[in-house]
Amino acid sequence: MSVPPESVIPPPPSDPTPPAPPEPPISPLGSPTAEERQWAMFAHLSALLGGLLTGTVGGWGCFVGPLIIWLVKKDTMPFVNDQGKESLNFNITVGIACLVLLLLSILTLGIGLIIAIPLWVIIGIAWLVLTIIAGIKANEGTAYRYPFTLRLVK
Repeated sequence: MSVPPESVIPPPPSDPTPPAPPEPPISPLGSPTAEERQWAMFAHLSALLGGLLTGTVGGWGCFVGPLIIWLVKKDTMPFVNDQGKESLNFNITVGIACLVLLLLSILTLGIGLIIAIPLWVIIGIAWLVLTIIAGIKANEGTAYRYPFTLRLVK
């Protein structure tokens, strides 16, 4: 009786249990996950969408997007909680500034428009630029702080 060559010997049976699926990414040392970064970016950029959609009535919709995202994600995603509050506070601050300029124009019977119109343009450009910068920074995982912001939502 002869021994079969090694090439004819079947391989040993493999383990019948499949490998475990990979675990979802966990934030090491507090760094946000890709999903957290994406939602934080949405919190900032949703203000632009809200402002564009309600631009004919003063742009008051810029509060709605950050508010909804913050309320929905604040308990499950700490980075979105932080950035959502930051975006909401900034948009509230810009709204207050624009309202003060509007009241100034009304109370001075239009004389305040000389001051208000250039300030509205400056505020609008700053709002656009800072919101885009905040969205980019949030997508990079960096907690962004807007300048000149009242921290009303804690």
